[in-house]
Amino acid sequence: MRSRGAQATDVVILIVAADDGVMPQTVEAINHAKAANVPIIVAINKIDKPTANPAKVKNELLKYEIVAEELGGENLFVEISAKQRINIEGLLEAVLLQVEMMDLKADPTKPAEGIVIESRMDLGKGPVATVLVKDGTLKIGDMVVTGASIGFVRSMMDWTGKRVKEASPSMAVEITGLDTVPPAGEKLYVFKDERKAKGLVELRINKQREKKNVEKAIPSIEKFFSPENEDVKDLNVIVKGDVDGSVEAIIASLNKIEHKKMKIKVIHSGVGGINENDVLLASASQGMIIGFNVRVDNKAKQLASAEGVNIQIFSIIYELIDAIKAAMSGMLAPIIKEEFIGKLEVREIFKVGKVGTIAGCMVTEGRVVKASKIKLVRDNVVIYNGRLGTLKRFKDDVKEVKSGYECGATIDSYNDIKIGDIIECYIDKEFKDEVL
Repeated sequence: MRSRGAQATDVVILIVAADDGVMPQTVEAINHAKAANVPIIVAINKIDKPTANPAKVKNELLKYEIVAEELGGENLFVEISAKQRINIEGLLEAVLLQVEMMDLKADPTKPAEGIVIESRMDLGKGPVATVLVKDGTLKIGDMVVTGASIGFVRSMMDWTGKRVKEASPSMAVEITGLDTVPPAGEKLYVFKDERKAKGLVELRINKQREKKNVEKAIPSIEKFFSPENEDVKDLNVIVKGDVDGSVEAIIASLNKIEHKKMKIKVIHSGVGGINENDVLLASASQGMIIGFNVRVDNKAKQLASAEGVNIQIFSIIYELIDAIKAAMSGMLAPIIKEEFIGKLEVREIFKVGKVGTIAGCMVTEGRVVKASKIKLVRDNVVIYNGRLGTLKRFKDDVKEVKSGYECGATIDSYNDIKIGDIIECYIDKEFKDEVL
């Protein structure tokens, strides 16, 4: 993701905490910025903290050839506090100064060129892509090609959520109208000749098909670690996530995992909920499915149970990676895991003064318990993790509500609840001898 960001931008703002100094992720960001040959402005953040030491940060960055102008270098350094909004104007001035020195220019009269920053599948809108316009002007109705996706721009929204008719250079917009979800990092071009555009997309699709070669009869993770099985080299994995950036980060992390017996092989990835096709592919390849902030539809659940396909859902990437590593080492200790206990369907919304948003709900499955862990699901995607706040039956506070009963509920520190949302409730439970 840092590499994609460096390739997409003209100026990199490297943010370093004044109290922590240079961290491994800071070094990674520096390396990507240098590889992309992009100038770096250093923002030393958290200068309001008592333990802040900007001088230490400047000295540590010398090791990576990031030298402040006052020390004879070429990098602009700005000391800020994002939380207290200290010297934010100075940081913006530094960016403008750097841009002026680079003499950056764009031609707003030409057809647009851009890059996909993020993408996802929206239940109502279809494929949605967030695009940064690098040159030219993108307009409603333009035919665009990005990767193997093609379509006419049907709508555009700016960063405030306001609908716009065109996007000029350096502007980021969310567009709809593509036929598929494009990978993040793909370049976007406007075409006037529809035949040429479709020809290019067809060529790219054919190249993608040539790369996909799903091997058969690869053992599941349970069989892999058996003493009798010494020849297995690959574990097939299907990755599904809420947005393309998450999927990309998970795949990159999985590819870095090493084991003396096994290599993880991602045979398919995509954006959106886990469906029957994913389960069929996992069954055919004897693989497993990893979901990140997504849900499994009912038909896919039934098919997975019948086919014996292992589906695991996570909401934190490092927990996902830790679980895979632990499974590969074969040394899993008993773990605490969330166990589903009930589901609420939001049917009415009430705004109440200082209390916030109260959701009028029906318990559709199991039972719900006050202060239990929850996942707020909208359009099959988890949009918030937290805890259930108040739980009421009529005007009375209750500790538990069972299936088939109505209730009122709030979510701690969260008010963006809408009619049709699903609130899934969980409790922590200890499981032993689980691989994932």
